[in-house]
Amino acid sequence: MLSHVKPTGGVHMVDVSAKARSARTSVAAGRVVLGEKAFRALVGGTIAKGDVLSVAQIAGISAAKQTGTLIPLCHNVFISALDVEFALDDDSCAVDVRATATAVGTTGVEMEALVAVSVAALTIYDMCKSVSKSVRITDVRLLSKTGGKSGTFRLASTTT
Repeated sequence: MLSHVKPTGGVHMVDVSAKARSARTSVAAGRVVLGEKAFRALVGGTIAKGDVLSVAQIAGISAAKQTGTLIPLCHNVFISALDVEFALDDDSCAVDVRATATAVGTTGVEMEALVAVSVAALTIYDMCKSVSKSVRITDVRLLSKTGGKSGTFRLASTTT
């Protein structure tokens, strides 16, 4: 049976009130491939809109806090900690984005980590698009999660 579909049809938010509270952490990642010109402008600090990575970091954190509003049927989660980090890949002219979300509650924080990565990546795109129209966002995925009834998950290859 699908958890969000009622036996009589239609959808509902799953009741998690009977679930045990536990510490939960999720890590998600993605990549923004900028191309040579936009990557050099980002690294050189010459993007006209300003400090790309600082703005993207704030955007990712802010967006994660809105996940329950953005994703239908997603629970509102009180996030205990959220971190958005970036790694510059000079060889690929790309920015690797990684978000770690932590909460203590009855449901996981996978969606919060994924939303943080997605919005941080979109912010990088928005701030760099004046330099290059060929910026690509790729490989947004869950790398790992801990806590809850389903236990620990780790993606087989976590290169980011």
